[in-house]
Amino acid sequence: MTTTATATQQFMTNEQLLKDWQGHRNLTRRVIETFPEKELFEFSIGGMRPFAKMAVELITIGGPALKGIIENNSEAYNEEAFNPKTKEEILKKWDEETEVINHYFRQISEERFQENFNLFGQYEFPVYENILYFIDNEIHHRAQGYVYLRSLGIEPPFFWERF
Repeated sequence: MTTTATATQQFMTNEQLLKDWQGHRNLTRRVIETFPEKELFEFSIGGMRPFAKMAVELITIGGPALKGIIENNSEAYNEEAFNPKTKEEILKKWDEETEVINHYFRQISEERFQENFNLFGQYEFPVYENILYFIDNEIHHRAQGYVYLRSLGIEPPFFWERF
């Protein structure tokens, strides 16, 4: 009888996941940049929110959630914490939150990704599932932004150009 030792290899490293997420964030930032100022804050279709509101949601989830994970703080989600009036304010805060995400993401140990965390006191899932939700939510809202831009006659950035 022969036994064979097999090594388990990780599908994706933490740094690769962060790079993937930041690629999505880079693309979403370009979508924000593409919007004319007025339409960013006012245009909507079918009762959906203007894209500025969607961008604020994304801004107020990622960094604060990762900080909460690191600090074991499950305070309620607060979208009202940021109320921009200009595209410039959104882009500035977007860039600031990118650094917050980089800072806190890199503090999550590999073991911690598997631990349950009650995000915002509402969503009890393993940390990795919460992070995947942040990415999925961003893709979902960015797609809405693409629909808005196309309906305005504006060509959105190519979705595959994330870096």
